[in-house]
Amino acid sequence: MVTQKLLPLAAMEKILKNCGAERASDKAKAALKDIVEEIAAEIAERAVKFSTHSGRVTVKASDVKLAAKY
Repeated sequence: MVTQKLLPLAAMEKILKNCGAERASDKAKAALKDIVEEIAAEIAERAVKFSTHSGRVTVKASDVKLAAKY
């Protein structure tokens, strides 16, 4: 699992504003960041398993897309 936080709060604010929020609190941005990073880590772990199962060390876009479906 990912222990280092990678996504900036500014990106979370942009997402919230693109979805119609006029303003977003720092706590809202942080909550969205935590959830997005958790979901992304789960998808990435499944994608790595798919590439390993296919005998590859390189994770491809198709692995990520497949992992996101399940």
